[in-house]
This record gives sequence, structure tokens and C-alpha cells, in this order.
Amino acid sequence: MFYLDTLNKEDPVMNEFDRKAAVWDQDPARVERAEAVAAGIIEMIPLTRTMTAMEFGAGTGMTSFLLKDHLAEISLMDNSRVMLKVADEKIRASGSSNLRTVFHDLAGTHYNEARFDLIFSQMVLHHITDVEDIISKFHSLLNPGGYLAIADLYPEDGSFHGEGFDGHKGFDPEELSVRLKRAGFENTNYRKCYTINKKTSEPVVKPFDLFLLVAGRQENQP
Repeated sequence: MFYLDTLNKEDPVMNEFDRKAAVWDQDPARVERAEAVAAGIIEMIPLTRTMTAMEFGAGTGMTSFLLKDHLAEISLMDNSRVMLKVADEKIRASGSSNLRTVFHDLAGTHYNEARFDLIFSQMVLHHITDVEDIISKFHSLLNPGGYLAIADLYPEDGSFHGEGFDGHKGFDPEELSVRLKRAGFENTNYRKCYTINKKTSEPVVKPFDLFLLVAGRQENQP
């Protein structure tokens, strides 16, 4: 599910996600979170069965499976082959004809194979080092009039991942909206969509709120 900046088989973090791929969907909290994000996207964006979409950092495709009946086609993009293998197995088992996996590191290399009417991600952006770069890539991959939906953490004290994590400690959705507008997006809107209750290193269970931010790509932009 989490989309790292490079695919490195020696990276212990990537190996950790690969090892968890087979049981990723068995965590009820992850299922509940995906359901909350999907429900928010359905409520905040006027989806149609003519729209094509891409889930960035799709992992096993939990959110995409919840949205597949509302869209024409969804590309599940991730740079974990193991996660995408699980997603492929789920696609075959379900008989879904409008889901496909795409192995690609968008944080490292641009993607030129398609453009989309919707790009969405869940708990991925805080792992991306260069946020401006990925936002720019999202913008270029959207068709005019398309939508971007980002679900991620509100600002937190670093205890969500703990020591050694070099990503972002959440985002202020107001500040993120400004960054999106600088990249050419408009009509930003956000709301709280879920709360993760997670045991931290203290050790205590702490609540971490997630926002869902939606932005549009202007109709008259090439």
C-alpha cells in the first residue's frame, strides 16, 4: 500500500511491505480505512462509468476494488511487485474486467502510457520525498476536468511511524491545497475521513486523523 521512492530489494522497509502483502487485506482496520476513503471519494467526486482512474501506491488494490463499479477502468500503480501479484490474484479471482496492475515507480520516473480522469491515493503521499514533483506528475497525468483525491495524515508528532522514518509527519490540508493550486489545480476541498488508532512506541494507543482532499484539473488546460 505504501509507495516508496525507489524499488530496492535490499531495502528492509520495502521487504517488510513485501512480506506483509499476502496478509495485507486480513487487517480489519485496513479494510475499514479503505471503505472510509472510498466512500468519501464517491461522495465528494461525481464519478461516472465513463471515467478512467489510477490508484497511486495501490498495493493490493483494496480501495480500487471498492470503486471499480463506479468507474470504467482503474489502473493499480505500485512499485512493489509482491503487492501487485496479490492484486493480480484478486482480480483474477473476482473476474473483474476493468482493473489492471501497473508496475511503475512514478516518484522516480514519469509515466507516459495513459492519462486519467481520476487519480487517487491512500496513506501514500507522506512517504514521497519530493511532494511538488509528484503533484506535478499527477497534474500532467490527468485529463482536463479530471480529479485528484489524496487521503493522508493530518500533521502528527512523528510517533505514527516512530524513529528512523524519513518521510513527512502528515500534512496540513490547507497548506497542501496551496501547493496543489500552485501546480494548476483548482476547487480544492477536504474533510476528515477516518481515524487510525495505533499503538506507538510509548507504548500507548493514539488516534491519528486522516483527511481526504479533492482537487480538480481545469477544463481549459491542455
